[in-house]
Amino acid sequence: MSDTVFTNVGYTLGALMDAVAMGTIGLPDIQRPFVWKNAKVRNLFDSMYRGYPVGYLLLWENANVEDSKTIGAGDKQKVPSLLIVDGQQRLTSLFAVVKGVPVVRENYASELIEIAFSPLTEKFEVADAAIRRDKSFIPNISVLWSPETDLFELVEGYLDALGGVREITPDENKRIKRAVTKLQNLLSFPFNTLALAANIDVEQVSEVFVRINSEGKSLNQADFILTLMSVFWDEGRARLEDFCRQARKPAAGKPSPFNHFIEPSPDQLLKVSVGVGFRRARLKAVYSVLRGKDLDTDIPIKEMRDAQFAVLGQAQARVLNLQHWHDFFKAVMRAGFRSGRIISSQNNLLFAYMLYLLGRTEYGVEEYELRRLIAQWFFMTALTGRYSSSPESTMEFDLARFRQVKDADAFVGTLRSICDATLTSDFWGITLPTELATSAARSPSMFAFFAALNLHEARVLFSDHKVSELMDPATQAHRASLERHHLFPKAHLASLGITDTRETNQIANFTMVEWGDNAKIADKHPAEYVPELSARFSGKDLERMYYWHALPDGWEQMEYRDFLRQRRELMAHVIRDAYRGLAGDAQTTADIVPVDVLVTQGESTTVELKSTLRINLHTGEKDPRMELSVLKTIAAFVNSSGGTLIVGVADDGNPVGIGVDQFPNEDKMYLHLVNLIKERMGAKHMMYIHPRFDDFDHSRVLVVECLPAKSPVFVKDGQTERFYMRTGAATAELTGSQAQDFIKQRFGN
Repeated sequence: MSDTVFTNVGYTLGALMDAVAMGTIGLPDIQRPFVWKNAKVRNLFDSMYRGYPVGYLLLWENANVEDSKTIGAGDKQKVPSLLIVDGQQRLTSLFAVVKGVPVVRENYASELIEIAFSPLTEKFEVADAAIRRDKSFIPNISVLWSPETDLFELVEGYLDALGGVREITPDENKRIKRAVTKLQNLLSFPFNTLALAANIDVEQVSEVFVRINSEGKSLNQADFILTLMSVFWDEGRARLEDFCRQARKPAAGKPSPFNHFIEPSPDQLLKVSVGVGFRRARLKAVYSVLRGKDLDTDIPIKEMRDAQFAVLGQAQARVLNLQHWHDFFKAVMRAGFRSGRIISSQNNLLFAYMLYLLGRTEYGVEEYELRRLIAQWFFMTALTGRYSSSPESTMEFDLARFRQVKDADAFVGTLRSICDATLTSDFWGITLPTELATSAARSPSMFAFFAALNLHEARVLFSDHKVSELMDPATQAHRASLERHHLFPKAHLASLGITDTRETNQIANFTMVEWGDNAKIADKHPAEYVPELSARFSGKDLERMYYWHALPDGWEQMEYRDFLRQRRELMAHVIRDAYRGLAGDAQTTADIVPVDVLVTQGESTTVELKSTLRINLHTGEKDPRMELSVLKTIAAFVNSSGGTLIVGVADDGNPVGIGVDQFPNEDKMYLHLVNLIKERMGAKHMMYIHPRFDDFDHSRVLVVECLPAKSPVFVKDGQTERFYMRTGAATAELTGSQAQDFIKQRFGN
């Protein structure tokens, strides 16, 4: 028996309640929000009343009593010598009802649990309006154990009230008095309590817990850690809990941690503090901090505890800093995520916050660069679900990379190298299209596509409103202004014999539309509703819209499964373009630069000036060589990193205007260019090419914005197909092995 790690401690309910009230047994006010339903509390008292066993309580002797503090609010007279490990919800229920004190719910709202009892029928109920009006019930049994209650007066008052609505027989009178006395005597109810020795560690506590717990649940280390914080650093725990409480509701007229991304729990922010302070992700490391253990050797060193708490305190101060908190969410919005509705894993959010704080407070990364970097990182982790499986192990591995990082450049380089190693050409071309082949309602790749639409400043399909405007959580009505719509409605697919929801609800069959259009589309065939809705827009606007929403040319007439395959590839491309914009590798549609600025900057890798589209200024005649020159530039831009061609401006920057091209109007000129591109480059590539007309120095010019293509683009020159790329401020033709090498490197083919 000398090796026994526990002792049996006999308690009655009354003794337990007194020990908690005095502070001998540590039951923190906000150790963990109370999660039991009131009906479960009712059943607990009913079982005790009938003499049934209600399980054991597992306590742990506090090994550092001399340095401890009282736990929770109120006038506790002693520091805790026993901490509750298992049975906290039961003990909280008993204490709340017997002492008549409120509990804290998961939303941090305070609630007084009222359990009613009918002495006439010996039945317990959760008090409600009807029960409180029913004279056969004592509406709140807490009154039975109040020091101010005279049991004789309570019974007489109950009998008087009941007698006013019905006759009470002598036998019922006796039964009522006996039942009330029996209920009050529950203070003598015996509890089986096990007290674990002070010298065992958390691993042994966990092992004991698992072995004796009938449901085989693992010990919640966060609950355990917060209990220890209550003992050794109560003010830190209080600040942590208060921050989480305030983050759940807007505060009028004053700074608040409230946001539209996360309602953090104490253990989540505790994890961030440990990551910032100690470059560790596992909660076991928190325990080591609180017990004064060296994190590398795991050897307890009591003298280290104060120093470790100081580090934790400094880290938590940074984590709870409102300026840091809200500046971080600006980085998340920079990544295209407008609210928590399109974030599939809060672990991604928490780890990104760790890195943001490290970059800002440890390495001094300039704020503008840091936001862009964290936006890139968060987009990558959200897209790949990096912390969805074994999050602590993955975070631990990633944090280990930063233990030797010494300066801002190394910090930035480490993050970017991880992103580059994760998002390879194989990921964009193979992995991502495969992951998009799912009907999962909360797919990371689907949410990344929505974020990409925000980054592209995309408009809703068949709408003038931007996706970001209608996705704004601050403008949500009873019915969502933005809805997911089946491009091929389910009823139409059913008529084709396609009814499996894994096919009909494919991510690639959804896009964003306004709710009014969603209702108008109903179950119509795409070939029926597309002409009506697309008639709202010009050809150039529609083409850009089709690029944003990854819609293949002529999609409404396509066979369904072929449509899904092509759209998945295009969705991957749209997501890739958005990410490259974040990473600074490509121009996105959100980065449109005014024409005068482009002309002033002059020709470059991403800017080309052309005097005309088809007229040779020397001869004054139409010249196919002029058209080929324009097509070569466009092909070079889409094959490279994108760029802008301006037609109607000479090489020296002087305006020529589009009038010299002798088109009757701008629409004819636009249509001519589009037909050239479709005939000599391929219609499917129009989604990367966006012509528009603009003003420059009192002249009209044609601006052709080009986005990076997903696949190689060739230009037909008679019977020959030519391949072009951009090199400096010039367009270069690649042939043979040069073209093959470039295509392999650029497109991964």
